[in-house]
Amino acid sequence: MSGHSKWSTIKRKKGANDAQRAKIFTKISREICVAVKAGGPDPDNNSSLKDAISKGRAANMPNENIMRTIKKAAGSTDGDNYETVTYEGYGPSGVAVIVDTLTDNRNRTAANVRHYFDKFGGNLGTNGCVSFMFDKKGVLVIENDGIDEDEITMDALEAGADDISVDEECIEITTSPEDFHTVRDALDSKYTFSSAEISMLPQTMTQLTDEKQILMMTKLLENLEDDDDVQNVYHNWDMPEE
Repeated sequence: MSGHSKWSTIKRKKGANDAQRAKIFTKISREICVAVKAGGPDPDNNSSLKDAISKGRAANMPNENIMRTIKKAAGSTDGDNYETVTYEGYGPSGVAVIVDTLTDNRNRTAANVRHYFDKFGGNLGTNGCVSFMFDKKGVLVIENDGIDEDEITMDALEAGADDISVDEECIEITTSPEDFHTVRDALDSKYTFSSAEISMLPQTMTQLTDEKQILMMTKLLENLEDDDDVQNVYHNWDMPEE
């Protein structure tokens, strides 16, 4: 999820039941495993691993689980066959959707993703068909529990952030992808992130007013996010509050 709907996604994940939480942890563990295989078990020398660890901590993944996954990945062949594949398409009424996957079976994943788009009123497109409508950004989200707005704004900008948005529920800091790690590391000792990751933020939002289309779009996102091979889903749907 992206844009101002980001916090809605975080709240939904925080309130996830045990089965959903286990699925989220499994996906993060896979991401950690692949990162270790590609760059080694030291997060200080492996930015991909550092990103995956940050994602795990933001999702309240126990630290012992993270460390166990790193140790296991460093001494096994699990994760050697995984590859990153990105799909792009349209949901109901032309909502732009980007799907990041991590898969050991490209044919299975492609068939599943295509099925979800077809079943819920969308269609899978070609690479590049919607990505031009998004900007790749680092996104840091902090729950707003009374943080001084001026102080965090100064801290974020001094660390190298591009922008900061504050509302009643959360504070969202955006960075360039290149500055993401620097900003995150500078703020990490002072603030607790609800989310910290490289994301795709939509340049414009699309509204849905038809109840059937809203239901179909919701189902599309739910099925994509529930798929074991899908790591991230980005879209430009201006989601309603409820």
